[in-house]
Amino acid sequence: MQAVPLHSLSELERASLQEIALYQLQEKLLVGDLSLAKVGPKGSKSIRQKLESFSKEKKDCSPQTFGIPLFQVIANDRAYKQLQEAVKKSRRLCLEVEATVTRFRAQRQRRSPMSRTFGMVPCWVFPEEPLSPTFLHNSSWSQRRGAMSVDSITDLSDNTSKLLEALQLSHPHELDARRSLGKKKMLSLNPITWQVPRIVDRCCKHIETHGLQTVGIFRVGSSKKRVQQLREEFDRGLDVFLDEHQSVHDVAALLKEFLRDMPDSLIPRELYAAFLSTASMEGPAQLATLQLLLFLLPPCHSDTLHRLLRFLSEVAQHAESSWGPDGQEIPGNKMTVSNLATIFGPNILQKEKPGEKDASAMNFEDSAAIILVLQRLIEHYQTLFMVGLSRNAT
Repeated sequence: MQAVPLHSLSELERASLQEIALYQLQEKLLVGDLSLAKVGPKGSKSIRQKLESFSKEKKDCSPQTFGIPLFQVIANDRAYKQLQEAVKKSRRLCLEVEATVTRFRAQRQRRSPMSRTFGMVPCWVFPEEPLSPTFLHNSSWSQRRGAMSVDSITDLSDNTSKLLEALQLSHPHELDARRSLGKKKMLSLNPITWQVPRIVDRCCKHIETHGLQTVGIFRVGSSKKRVQQLREEFDRGLDVFLDEHQSVHDVAALLKEFLRDMPDSLIPRELYAAFLSTASMEGPAQLATLQLLLFLLPPCHSDTLHRLLRFLSEVAQHAESSWGPDGQEIPGNKMTVSNLATIFGPNILQKEKPGEKDASAMNFEDSAAIILVLQRLIEHYQTLFMVGLSRNAT
């Protein structure tokens, strides 16, 4: 079966994939005695509950962006987008009502008895049309297709999800007992919405457009005042546009601050030791293990990490100087994969929460392992975020 992107999976498909990934990681003794279902003593949390807690939205959606959980940032972005769409829709409706009323009045004036009495216009000119406002049909308005929730593949029609069928057929028998202990939950077969914070996507796009040839990007200092101003604008929920007038170094610093200040690191701390253990592996075994660990990430963390790795890979491709068509030298940014991994590694893989005791202290072994792991993620992100049964089976 052809490999598919991880972000294209539905809730049900991803849940099945996570069960397989966790089982295989436990077989490798990388994640210890953890379970996707809550089977421990009262009050204890399984790894699924801990990871799913990163995706549970709170009712209080202030426009804040920095220093709050990633899922809440995305929820705030979604609320802002819905508000903007509602405003646009309201304005469009007002314009349509105004146009319809104007047309209606014009029809009434043309059909008035006085105009026909004086013989200004023959009656046959006016076709019989309803004298009522008719609103313009707009097929471009987005419509969300209804979600389909199922609890078993037997509830689906044939060939609804070949991937889901393949995943369920590949379940080891040992998973059956564990699945029966878990709580029943209705899961959707719709693809999960792409979950990347607005600030991350806009920072990446700005640097991809204006800063790929900037020497020392992420290393050269920025203006603290301008970075603080941008930070406050995002925190107030303003629609911040980063154009060519913004300093590339300021935007780079803003991106690093956002990742650094996340209370829950992009790669959850529950998986910190497991990710670092892959540094001692080599070749296909290392990549296969990294892929299984990535499958365990909550959608918002997985999508954001994928966007960031794609961006870092693009930056690294412009590290060396090149020559243009006219023979002019195009300077490289000097930011190799190793340099980028050194800068972003401590922000993505964190053992302690920001501000906690010893949060900034890291031994040499951990630091070297973090850099190596992030290097592999940047170099192989395209294949690591693809779901293919051939690799899962290894």
